[in-house]
Amino acid sequence: MSIVFVPKKLRGKAKVNQETIQRLLDENDQLIRCITEYMQKGRAVECVQYQQILHRNIVYLATIADASPDNTPPSTNSTSNETSMPSVNGQGGS
Repeated sequence: MSIVFVPKKLRGKAKVNQETIQRLLDENDQLIRCITEYMQKGRAVECVQYQQILHRNIVYLATIADASPDNTPPSTNSTSNETSMPSVNGQGGS
């Protein structure tokens, strides 16, 4: 069972730490592997329960990320892509 399934009376009281986040990421990795395996075997019906858990985990992680005060978005003062990326023919863009 996913660690995201927490009884209502305990929701919001658990402290989120790096270990919890890593456990969820590891669980998501395993869920993706199971989903892939079932899909390759043509057993799409069995995938649904794993997809629901994966979705719940991803939403939970996104909620944690959005609520985290120490997350700062990347800087938006970047230079033109033309000067930082080579052109298709291998010569720098200018």
